Parts: sequence; structure tokens; C-alpha cells
Amino acid sequence: MHLVWEEQSSHRVPDSALGELCAEIFAPLSRSDQRRKGEMYLRGLLSAGGRKSIRNIAACVGDRAAEQSLHHFISSSTWEWEPVRAALSRYLERSLRPRAWVAHPVIIPKAGRHSVGVGRRFVPRLGHVVNSQEAYGIWAAGEETSSPVNWRLALCDDWRDMPRLGHPRLPESSLAETSLECVAGAAFEAQSWAGGRARPVVLDLPDSDPAAVARRFAAAGMPFVAGVRGSARVAPMAPALLGHDGQEMPAHQLLRMVRTLRRPVAWTDPVGGGPRTSLVAAVPVRLPGTHRTLLLLGEWSGPGGWPEQCWLTDMADVPWGALLRLAKLTGRVATDFSEISTEVGMVDFEGRSFGGWHRHTTLASAAHAVQALTAGHRPQPVARPA
Repeated sequence: MHLVWEEQSSHRVPDSALGELCAEIFAPLSRSDQRRKGEMYLRGLLSAGGRKSIRNIAACVGDRAAEQSLHHFISSSTWEWEPVRAALSRYLERSLRPRAWVAHPVIIPKAGRHSVGVGRRFVPRLGHVVNSQEAYGIWAAGEETSSPVNWRLALCDDWRDMPRLGHPRLPESSLAETSLECVAGAAFEAQSWAGGRARPVVLDLPDSDPAAVARRFAAAGMPFVAGVRGSARVAPMAPALLGHDGQEMPAHQLLRMVRTLRRPVAWTDPVGGGPRTSLVAAVPVRLPGTHRTLLLLGEWSGPGGWPEQCWLTDMADVPWGALLRLAKLTGRVATDFSEISTEVGMVDFEGRSFGGWHRHTTLASAAHAVQALTAGHRPQPVARPA
């Protein structure tokens, strides 16, 4: 779960790259004035200093009249954000060549209660309650860079009364969604936009039932790599080979039993960009109350007996090294969120409009994409060891 606090520095985006992106993602908008305002807003996200409020964006790209016009365009216009996100997804398919969809949860601290979706939430990472929004992004990700394509804003039960109190309408389907429902729905939608063979979904939702995760993605025909706690209960599928009776046990305990199978795997550190090596082992397992075989993967950074991280996946035929590199894409996304998304205003929307939040986030995702792809680390084909 990412916690947002501050912004980073920027770089100048070439006009040619921005023009190419705008022409593609705004093509679904039927009105020329909407396409023009979309490009204006996107340019403001990339060039305005400080918080990317509508006022600051208007001051950067227009005049006082532009502020009212852009406010309507974002908060109360009728254009739908899904076709724009779909066009962005196809743009990234061609430009980024992603390896996986990565789910990235974000906690956005907010002052007051007026912004859409704001509530008081306990954040385990901090150990206390934070007045905040909770959002879930689905990112097209590779080892060199990543970019968001779809979002869900979690809305707690308190928001059921908002329409009665004069709040703009909220979709019933978004109320009381669990974190798994948010991630799965956004991932399925992103895959439908991209088309082609289902890409793996990499997620880390420690509070979700691993069996529920497996069922949800199996039903959609989407492979997954899911981070799990070491305390998650699993049962080995070949207990005789382990000198074990096949009873359920904590995942980290089972991985400790197979640590003699560990092998080194190289991966790229998304923060420093340098090579790293981990020890990896895996074992086929089943989850309580299920019969489907999954693969439990563990990672060690040194010779110690207990794994530092554990994952479950249904891609049992994929080499362990490739699975670890997929799992590590969560680090790539977290780094890009901190270094690019916060800079282009991803978390800066302060309005009460549910649609406004999604329109702003859609355009901020486009700003992230063009900045990421022109920042001097456009991905190149790389050899992938087994």
C-alpha cells in the first residue's frame, strides 16, 4: 500500500510525443472542444508548478476564463473516461510492451472530508487511522518502466447517504467493494481493452483470502502472482517427497522445509537500476477447502532459513526466475508512482465529484505515460534467462 506525501522534480516532454499521445487517446471524444480541453489539461499537468489544482493548471495554460471551463470539463462534463483509458491502454501496448498488469494500492491523506471517497481508515503500515482516500491502480508494467491504465476508488459504506445529502451521484457498484473486487474489476477491464492473450496480474493484498484471489482470477482466465503472508495456510501436493503427512501448515514453514532446492535468480533493482540476486525455491500446494494445484514461491536474500517473501501463482509451468521477476514488478510500479505519478498530479484532485476524480486520474495517467516514455529509459528488448 503506497502512502502519498510529496512531489518530485520533472523533465520537459517533447511536443511531438505529447501530440502523438493526445491524438490517440482523445480520438474517442466526439466533440472538438472536449479534445482541445483534454490536451490543455494534460499539458497543464505536465507543466504547472506545485499542486496540480484546476486553478494552477488554468494559470499555466490559459487565463481566468480557462479555470471555469476546465472545472466543468473535469467535474461535471458528460465525457466518459473508459474509452480514453482504453485508448491509453492500446497506446501503452505498442509503446511500452508490458509484461504484466500490476495492482498498486494507494492511500492518499486528505485534510477534511469534502473530497470524494474520503474517510478515516486504519493504515497498517503506519499503525494508526488516517483521513484519506483509498485507490487501486492497474499498471502496464515491464522491468524498465510502468504506467497506470485503470483505477478504482474505494467507497466505504458512509458514502451511501451522500446522494441524499446533495452529493453528486455515486455508482452503486462502487460502494462497499472489497480490495480484491476493486483490483479484479480494474484488471479485467484493462485486459479487455488491450485484447490478446491474458497477461499475468501481479498483486499484493495481504488481507485478502488467497483462495478467494485464486478463484476470482481463475474464473476470468487471467493468470496471477499474488503476495501472501508467511502465515497463510497451505498443504504440499507431494508430502511423501518431503517426509511430511500432507497436513496444512504455514507457507513460510513449508518453504523452510524445501530450502535445499533454492537456486539463485538475478533481477533488476527498480530504485538503483542495478542487478540483484535472490535465492528462490518453489513447491506445488493446495489451499484450504480447494483442490486446485498452485505454486508457492519463496525468496531469500541470504542463506538464512526463513523466506523473506512468499507468493502464490497458478503459473506452475513458468520458470522460477521468471516468476520472481514478475513479482518484483511491484517495486518498479512503486518507484514510478513516487517519481512520476505524484509529480503529474495523480493524487491532487480535491473535488466532490466521483466522475471528476476519474477524469482527472485518467488524464494524470496519460501524463504519467508520456513522461515515463520520454524520460530517457524507453524499454529496449532484453534477453530473459530461464
